[in-house]
Amino acid sequence: MQKKKALKKSKNIRKAKKRAVKKPKKTKKIKAGRKSRKAKKTARAKASKYAKLSPEKTVSSHRHAAILILDFGSQYTQLIARRVRENKVFSRIIPYNTPAKEIAAMSPKGLILSGGPASLRDKKGPYPDKKIFKLGLPILGICYGMQIITEMLGGKVKEAHEKREYGKQELFVDDNRDLFANLPGNLTCWASHGDFIKKNASGFRVLAHTLNNEVAAIANRRAKIYATQFHPEVTHTDKGNQIIGNFLFKICGCLGRWTMPSFVRDTLDYVKKTVGKDKVVLGLSGGVDSAVTALLIHRAIGRRLRCIFIDNGLLRKDEAQQIKKIFRNIFHLNLGYVDSSKRFLAALKGVTDPEQKRKIIGEEFVRVFEEQAHKIKGVKFLAQGTLYPDVIESASVLGGPASRIKTHHNVGGLPEKMKLKLIEPLRDLFKDEVRHIAAELGFPDTIIHRQPFPGPGLAVRIIGEVTLANLNLLREVDRRVVEELRNANLYDQIWQSFAVLLPIQTVGVKGDARTYENVVALRCVNSLDGMTADWVKLPYDLLEKISNRIINEVKGVNRVVYDISSKPPATIEWE
Repeated sequence: MQKKKALKKSKNIRKAKKRAVKKPKKTKKIKAGRKSRKAKKTARAKASKYAKLSPEKTVSSHRHAAILILDFGSQYTQLIARRVRENKVFSRIIPYNTPAKEIAAMSPKGLILSGGPASLRDKKGPYPDKKIFKLGLPILGICYGMQIITEMLGGKVKEAHEKREYGKQELFVDDNRDLFANLPGNLTCWASHGDFIKKNASGFRVLAHTLNNEVAAIANRRAKIYATQFHPEVTHTDKGNQIIGNFLFKICGCLGRWTMPSFVRDTLDYVKKTVGKDKVVLGLSGGVDSAVTALLIHRAIGRRLRCIFIDNGLLRKDEAQQIKKIFRNIFHLNLGYVDSSKRFLAALKGVTDPEQKRKIIGEEFVRVFEEQAHKIKGVKFLAQGTLYPDVIESASVLGGPASRIKTHHNVGGLPEKMKLKLIEPLRDLFKDEVRHIAAELGFPDTIIHRQPFPGPGLAVRIIGEVTLANLNLLREVDRRVVEELRNANLYDQIWQSFAVLLPIQTVGVKGDARTYENVVALRCVNSLDGMTADWVKLPYDLLEKISNRIINEVKGVNRVVYDISSKPPATIEWE
């Protein structure tokens, strides 16, 4: 009896203890949940702000420490990134006002503060987070970046009324250690500034000067902060890339291991880990960007990548057949082909406004792609060939939206509509780097050197209404332009070459008869990344040969003109 009472008492004690323990646990759990939701909300807000630049979202930053470039709006910011990469060091451009905490989280090897159009005389000018100077990271300021460093650390910047420097200047090196190591004492540099350093900040010494400027380069070696008033990133500066290299290797301690083969290896690992056992769908255009994206993902996950090639009827002559042959027969991709040419032409009937054309083609592409993708079961990811300039342009620079010149043809709205996760293996790369990857992957020259082709295709090379007759005429003209450029061994040396069908007719004479036929314009430009472009000075005899072939062989054309406009002010495409 006593044993039973003791047992009952013991059970009651255990139950009471359980109740006592449960209550606070429940309360704590609710509070923790509330905090967690709040924390998640804050994290999501921060993530959306830096989603385009977050190292976790990209391939290269998994294994390669980056040089971060704070963008103050310079026209040369992308050039700085390129120069760093030419030294086999990975670089990333971020907004100038990125918090120091965010920068520290990216674990960079050093920072570069770009130039910019602003002046420190305008007190509302762009300033970085002052805490970046307390991170202990090596810093290089360029032009406006040098002035920012000086003013924020206690020096003085003044307007140069008589001694402004624009263009080439003679640079005299006063201290040839670290930044100017192994360089001659006199160099030609490129400057572009209306302000100058009146008084250096404490701890800084002058490294170089020009005839007009006593302070052309400075350093605080203890703090590892360096700056130049000139632009080492432009080709007009002698040994500019070596100056940047000295900063990377002698000051930041970079190793120079970021190469295209290493990028391919990292990308394959990244895709495998990101996708797991799921399926990926990709809209293949046949251009080098989507082609490289497709082959990288295919090598990582094989047949679980499903490519959809939509023929919108706006492609060049025989282009659809060539794309199918290369990607099915040579690279053995899981490629679905959809002929939607009639559908696109019907949607474009009567439309002449270029923006309206782009919008219609973009929306129709989304509809067709969505219809086809829904037929594939188990797809969780959408792959896109987004490049680094797209990422930079879409990020808000200097707190304001980028000016829209033309609507970009992209499937960016698809992930949200289709509830797919986005995977963009090339979002760290510039166009020329993608071509190097294509060569690394064994692509034929026809793909590697395939010239950029607009998403809306020939629709934006026909000024006015897009009809089947106009498309066929332009295809024949375009084929002859390409053939003659190839015969002259110039095609692969030109960034973009094409013909434009104009909405006018002119009087001509063929035989003894009067004609009233179409005019086509030829456009050939050279560029590094499409941001700026110069028209190509083709030999007169080649222009004559192209013109004669078009007029004699293409029915309906009696006049050919050559576009000699550069970008800016003109754009590369006419629409």
